[in-house]
Amino acid sequence: MKIVVHGVVQGVGFRPTVHRIATSMGLSGYVQNNGSNVVIEVDRDGEEFVRRLKSNLPALARIDSIEMEVGLEAAELGTGFRIVHSQPGTRGVGIPNDVAICPTCHREMFDPRDRRHLFPFTNCTDCGARFTVIEDLPYDREKTSMRDFPMCEECRREYEDPADRRFHHQTISCSKCGPSFYLLDKEGERVDGDAVRTFASLLEQGAIGVAKSWGGMHLCCTLPILPKMREWYRRKEKPFAIMVRDLDAVRRYGEPEPFEEELLTSTHRPIVLIRKKEDEVTELISPGLGNIGLFLPYTEMQQLLFHYLKLDALVMTSANVPGEPMVLRDEDALDLGAEYCLLHNRQIINRCDDSVVRAFGRNTFFIRKSRGHVPSSLPFDAKGSAIGVGAQENIAGALAFHGRIHQTQYIGDGSSYGVIEFLESALDYQMRLLGVDRVDVIGMDLHPGYATRKLARRLTEKYGAMSVEVQHHWAHAAALMAESGRDEMVVLTLDGTGYGDDGVAWGGEVLHATYDSYERIGHLQEIPLLGGEKAVYDVRRLSFAFREALGLGSSSIPDHEAEILRKMISKAPRTTSFGRVLDALADELGICRYRSYDGEPAMKLERHLEQGRGSLEIDVVHKGGTVMTVPMYGQMLESNGTADDKARSMVLAMLEGLVDIAADRARSANLKEIGITGGVSYNHTITAMAQRLAKERGLELVCPNLLPNGDGCISTGQCAIALRKSTSR
Repeated sequence: MKIVVHGVVQGVGFRPTVHRIATSMGLSGYVQNNGSNVVIEVDRDGEEFVRRLKSNLPALARIDSIEMEVGLEAAELGTGFRIVHSQPGTRGVGIPNDVAICPTCHREMFDPRDRRHLFPFTNCTDCGARFTVIEDLPYDREKTSMRDFPMCEECRREYEDPADRRFHHQTISCSKCGPSFYLLDKEGERVDGDAVRTFASLLEQGAIGVAKSWGGMHLCCTLPILPKMREWYRRKEKPFAIMVRDLDAVRRYGEPEPFEEELLTSTHRPIVLIRKKEDEVTELISPGLGNIGLFLPYTEMQQLLFHYLKLDALVMTSANVPGEPMVLRDEDALDLGAEYCLLHNRQIINRCDDSVVRAFGRNTFFIRKSRGHVPSSLPFDAKGSAIGVGAQENIAGALAFHGRIHQTQYIGDGSSYGVIEFLESALDYQMRLLGVDRVDVIGMDLHPGYATRKLARRLTEKYGAMSVEVQHHWAHAAALMAESGRDEMVVLTLDGTGYGDDGVAWGGEVLHATYDSYERIGHLQEIPLLGGEKAVYDVRRLSFAFREALGLGSSSIPDHEAEILRKMISKAPRTTSFGRVLDALADELGICRYRSYDGEPAMKLERHLEQGRGSLEIDVVHKGGTVMTVPMYGQMLESNGTADDKARSMVLAMLEGLVDIAADRARSANLKEIGITGGVSYNHTITAMAQRLAKERGLELVCPNLLPNGDGCISTGQCAIALRKSTSR
């Protein structure tokens, strides 16, 4: 019997498992990596063999499909069972994500009797770097960054021993033959001593350092040094991610729910946003926010670092020049100007930032989907191949091929040329793994100024492909449809901005969407963006726009500025953005007047929305399919209540107007649910309100769970729409 297995079957100890099962059954034959799949031939009992294989899969393996057919004659297979040399074979992503160090390797690392005692690259078939070290398939050592480290005799013995847990483990190594860490000062000179132990000591003494991980580097320091770090890194308000020793430390800084603890301790080890405990330290970590981003050590080096540290937490944030991708090379790390750099001599094949998530019930809201969660793909029923290049911020790419849409890791913001280069290289890598040599269609955003469009045009010319412009919020809706397996949906697409068909900056939309078309059935009232993009950063201009429309003066803008702004109103660009209304509320209530990082005013408003009662009477004002936010804003200003109550009541009224429009259309279209997506839906209070409003109207609210709510999902939506358009020609 010849058996071909598709799925995540390389880099996970799949062939050793096949070998053990076949040997235990006394079978003759072989197992072989064949491109992205695995081919097995056995002389008899094929059905029973497959049953046992499915019951004894390695921890990281996943079987998507199995093909069985008559193979070689038993005599041709010889005697005994063997692992044979890999073949290029057929393509397809068949490698696992990077996985946090497993308990067994952790025990070995800290066992003085073990030969890998304190070795910072200890891993096995169940754990360690995968995506970040694999260059190509089939998964063999020479196609990983471990090719530079030939096995010593002891590692070779383990590698060839069928009874050993590292049998045929491609990244096997030890302190004799494996990679190593070294410590550099800011001049690039080597610092003597044990690199990790010395680095830990220097951090405790107040140093700011760079630490190289699996898929990139982190800037790190201890919590008492945070004020110094903020000043040095010019990041005075933006929250920092904090790596903590264990769950006990998590509970010292935050109040995790059970599902959040599941996420924190999963093998993916994402940064998880949880409710913070209010004190001076946590306020310094995430100023003005109600949550804090925490994660647990996932690499061997990070475990060692906490072994040497007396403290229970470190700042760990992506090491990059603002706006540029994470640094990978020693010289770029040194250019950052930190006092010390803890580096290693294993090449990073694929840059991969830490994933960032929030829990909403049992849903995982991906703020950044990357390390531990890529490669990643969704089934999508359409022939042909397509590329989606995303929008402008929080970019991830996507590639559709053979009935699936594959997402790249998080890329970054498109204002930097380095980010666009990174996006192109990430898409090239996906194409190489999948064996894609031509692309039928390229999907891109409508906005004429987005840097991703230049890449889209270049790819269109390179592959002779068709190009399709996809409206931003339609792409949001299509991504939600794709991940939830629907072909039609009424969706609230709520975010900061997206270029509309009419040239207006949309962002508070209700769309009735399929993959072929969409209808904009509702939206928030247009308000002027005074000074265009400047209003996004100086959010006083947004509250001023509301007050001016109501004939009221502004409390936060002096008269001489107000006179200038009034002259802008008639010619200013317009927006229907839900996010911009949140920004206006943040200024109105004195919470945040200037945006220093993406989403800051709305993020700082969230804790106030949560604390508010939403009990003030604000009538929902409709004009056709438009929810009239200006008169509703006036009602809010005139109402009696706390600032928190006013903010929550205003947001509730806006949502009620949008949900009413969505529910009416869903019922007329015989749909049982409505969707919500876009960056605004990361806000727990807002999404919970929408969920309650939908339920009161007899509908289910569908939320993201597999793709980012924000613009990281745009490329997947572009792929889905572009592919349908190309195949329907």
